[in-house]
Amino acid sequence: MTNIPLWTLNNGLTIPSLGFGVFKVTEGEQVYQAVREALKVGYRLIDTAAIYGNEEGVGRALRDSGIPREEIFLTTKLWNTDQGDEATVRKAFETSLKKLDTDYVDLYLIHWPGKDKFVESYKTLEKLLAEKKTRSIGVCNFHVHHLETLLSECTVVPAMNQIELHPLMNQEEIRTYCKAKGIQVEAWGPLMQGKGDLEAPVFVELGKKYGKTPAQVILRWHFQNGVLAIPKSVTPSRIKENLEIFDFELSDEDMGRINGHNENRRLSSNPDTMMNGFI
Repeated sequence: MTNIPLWTLNNGLTIPSLGFGVFKVTEGEQVYQAVREALKVGYRLIDTAAIYGNEEGVGRALRDSGIPREEIFLTTKLWNTDQGDEATVRKAFETSLKKLDTDYVDLYLIHWPGKDKFVESYKTLEKLLAEKKTRSIGVCNFHVHHLETLLSECTVVPAMNQIELHPLMNQEEIRTYCKAKGIQVEAWGPLMQGKGDLEAPVFVELGKKYGKTPAQVILRWHFQNGVLAIPKSVTPSRIKENLEIFDFELSDEDMGRINGHNENRRLSSNPDTMMNGFI
């Protein structure tokens, strides 16, 4: 059983409001054990991607967990160099399905907008959705202008926009836009990827106030902002700790203090310049 509240996407599909990410988790035993542990302690949303190179380990962990497939929300993503014509996108999608050892995913995302192929690629995602090979579709790392282009040329409103989002860059403009369009925002790097200061005074003070760790305070901040965070860890104690954010609530004043930590500081690539390379 899990105590993670469910949210509803714009297509009526429910999704856990906190997930487990496997970016930079090594294929093989490391990702297998991490996902097994995450599922054991209650996570039901697992987020991977073709470029992570660990879909096989994720699939094996899901299969060996004994948890029915329909109880797990599985996300993977289309990499930049696989964008383009329908045949290319379909080949990448089928490769991911094979590696994950499943006949469908719950969410398929375009990983980065890239230069000029995301509309063409998304139209193939719409076909995969219609064929029920994926239960929902969306995008990652899309600025407002990318979303406006997509919405003007495609039919299905993305269920998700997964973006870099953390206290140093709270993405208020994109969050506001997505909320108005019914697009769920999901945060990758929600704890600043080890590049930000988890021990900054505001997080330490609030941790002491609520009897929580700085990481738990930040994850609760995401949740109360309506943002779905997907923290990553390979340490069992941290995997469990990141899940324990539903037994307290930050006051409006304390939410404001964390909002005030924003510097609009991006810790990874800018979607306008990220084309085929890695993050």
